[in-house]
Amino acid sequence: MSDSDHILFLLSSIFTMLLIFILIKRKQSRFNLPPGKMGWPFIGETIGYLKPYSATSIGEFMEHHVSRYGKIYKSNLFGEPTIVSADAGLNRYILQNEGKLFECSYPRSIGGILGKWSMLVLVGDMHRDMRIISLNFLSHARLRSHLLREVEKHTLLVLSSWKENSVFSAQDEAKKFTFNLMAKHIMSLDPGKPETEQLKKEYVTFMKGVVSPPLNLPGSAYRKALKSRSIILKFIERKMEERVRKMKEGEKDTEQDDLLGWVLKHSNLSTEQILDLVLSLLFAGHETSSVAIALSIYFLQGCPEAIQQLKEEHLEIARAKKRSGEMELNWEDYKKMEFTQCVISETLRLGNVVRFLHRKALKHVRYKGYDIPRGWKVLPVIAAVHLDSSLFDQPQHFNPWRWQQNNGSRGSASACSSTSTTANNHFVPFGGGPRLCAGSELAKLEMAVFIHHLVLNFQWELAEADQAFAFPFVDFPKGLPITIQRRSLI
Repeated sequence: MSDSDHILFLLSSIFTMLLIFILIKRKQSRFNLPPGKMGWPFIGETIGYLKPYSATSIGEFMEHHVSRYGKIYKSNLFGEPTIVSADAGLNRYILQNEGKLFECSYPRSIGGILGKWSMLVLVGDMHRDMRIISLNFLSHARLRSHLLREVEKHTLLVLSSWKENSVFSAQDEAKKFTFNLMAKHIMSLDPGKPETEQLKKEYVTFMKGVVSPPLNLPGSAYRKALKSRSIILKFIERKMEERVRKMKEGEKDTEQDDLLGWVLKHSNLSTEQILDLVLSLLFAGHETSSVAIALSIYFLQGCPEAIQQLKEEHLEIARAKKRSGEMELNWEDYKKMEFTQCVISETLRLGNVVRFLHRKALKHVRYKGYDIPRGWKVLPVIAAVHLDSSLFDQPQHFNPWRWQQNNGSRGSASACSSTSTTANNHFVPFGGGPRLCAGSELAKLEMAVFIHHLVLNFQWELAEADQAFAFPFVDFPKGLPITIQRRSLI
């Protein structure tokens, strides 16, 4: 190619790019888009949006954009034009119109690592069917008859290993508890066994990749996670083959009560669909619950009044059980944990384990005079609503009493409820609409039982300063190091 040809090619390329830019701008000008800026080509403002910040705040990026543009603004995030919403009304509108005006739309890299049949990325009828399977397995009856007992068993297993005056990571202990619990429920894996520990090791590598940049390069966390994903799926598939063989040979399946056995007997899912379902439930059931438990330990150590009221509530339950001669907690005991539910709600509101959701507009939508064009990404930011001072008084302050039914003063014996104030209509730690987290009740049960045994048997304090950060996933950089003192209140 001659120099003149090179110049002509360059000029034509520049002209084409300018034409595309003009067409996009002209298309956008037809809409009354919210204010905002699109940032750099392709990457937009993604780097600034994902910059780590304190989990009890919305971060400098969001604060700057909301103060400058308002609670609804446009941006370019994750390589796509996006409407970002810190507006409680719009967020609720998005969740209520799931599958009608909006649908789930996570970045392709998430589907690549969790699997195309993962509940997190599925939409429409397939998501509904997968969710029904999960809800059947996590039914209210099963929570009462089986899961409560298992949750308590695994709680005591972890807490019994805590050594007095030693320093250990509360975050790692919470992860150990939730992983062992989910591994048992999903595939009947016993804690401490070689195969369970090997699976846990691969899962840790897998998780590091899920929350890392999607760079499929040699040595990257994402590449290592893809390898661990393959190992985990082969492990699950071997378990499936063992179950199918037993079923064909008429052997009694002693593990049929777990999720894997339930799915094999009660669904028509393909092998690939079952593998992705099991992996996604292991991910969802382990990661979010463990972070929530770690957050509760962190917030409570800074609020002695809350710990004292928890002690009184759980001591009353424990004494009643001692008088009756019972050992294990039952559903009636769980329902008595009213202030504990306040602590759980406040932990989820202030800590915001799930910061924001990924959605896409299926149709042209107009809201409060602004246009949301069809095909644009929409990010409802849950954390921004939970930390909105117009909805919650002193939103960055840990105050479990705000959830009491009479919204009364500290120390009130009133029951706690997640529907006690008008602001609670916008309290959505587990999402909402047709995609409401199927494991929400199990997560609250895990937190309540863990707190019950924690406050009755231990007092704790931070061994080193640490706090939760959003990366945007929530994590304690130092692992939340604590020291404990054993005690017995009964």
